[in-house]
Amino acid sequence: MAQEALLYEKLPGSRVRCNVCQWRCQINPGKYGVCRVRQNQDGMLQVLNYGQASSVAADPIEKKPLFHFFPGTGCYSMGSWGCNFHCRHCQNWTISCVAEPSSMGNGSRIILPADAIKAARAQGCEGISWTYNEPSIWFEYTLDSARLAKQKGLYTVYVTNGYLTPEALDTIGPYLDAWRVDIKGFSDALYRNLAGIPRWRGILDVAIRAQQEWDMHVEVVTNVIPTMNDDDEQLRGIACWIRDALGELTPWHVTRFYPQHDLTAIPATPLKTLEKAHDIGKKAGLKFVYLGNVPGHGSENTICYSCGNMVIERYGYQTKLVGLNGSRCKFCSSELNVRTTPRKASSRR
Repeated sequence: MAQEALLYEKLPGSRVRCNVCQWRCQINPGKYGVCRVRQNQDGMLQVLNYGQASSVAADPIEKKPLFHFFPGTGCYSMGSWGCNFHCRHCQNWTISCVAEPSSMGNGSRIILPADAIKAARAQGCEGISWTYNEPSIWFEYTLDSARLAKQKGLYTVYVTNGYLTPEALDTIGPYLDAWRVDIKGFSDALYRNLAGIPRWRGILDVAIRAQQEWDMHVEVVTNVIPTMNDDDEQLRGIACWIRDALGELTPWHVTRFYPQHDLTAIPATPLKTLEKAHDIGKKAGLKFVYLGNVPGHGSENTICYSCGNMVIERYGYQTKLVGLNGSRCKFCSSELNVRTTPRKASSRR
């Protein structure tokens, strides 16, 4: 379902520049951007996948993963087609790696924003998230949906690689509650090799902007891949950046890699590597470091850093609130940075 893109410039010679993500693709007539779902049609940038859903599910919010954001609630989760990254380890490569727009459509359906909100409410979900593939790929659709979701009292979540431009973030900022961002590594070489991204530090700047300018709840995920981003230097770099830029109460999820897509020759992450990453995060001063894709590991639980009591108990996606009072520990009143109330649509802070 095509419609005109929202954030783009018209250039000489009927070329256009897309300003949704940090590629800022300059696109010749008839050609596509890196994402393959934005096309220059006679000097007008068209989005080809508006409302075109590849995947829809009512998920626990912990699956995103978000551990300090409406814990224990259901989240209506939607994905589309394509991506502006080309990650060699992508677990959702069947929907993200779209070579041509014509390869979209098998198993997809059109779900307009109003229908998505109705479905979320009908399934008892307290919020809606755009996930599975990069949500900025259907930015216009997520913007329209987020506006409507806020009117209906639902929380809103981006599960993102973080490559949105500042102006795109500022456009959707009033309507977005959570920014669950991947920080895949902490070196130019890693991002070039793993995702084909030559300039990645803008991801960090936009995450800070989401938190500090728009009061979004931010959690960070790093999928730890043996031989690629499991070295102490990169892990320490991520942990220290989270502490200094986002604050020591910001959750960091270090998740187990499983062989996928173009990285099937690399084995799954050893548990001891994840535990090393956990220790690096804690030594850097982070209060909440969680291991992911390791059901039953003690680090899934939220433990109050001040009194040592368990506040949220988890096993996989099963969640039990045992010691939470708003955003604080009910035992000692320490602030835990847990969001339980959606923001109203608002201007920046």
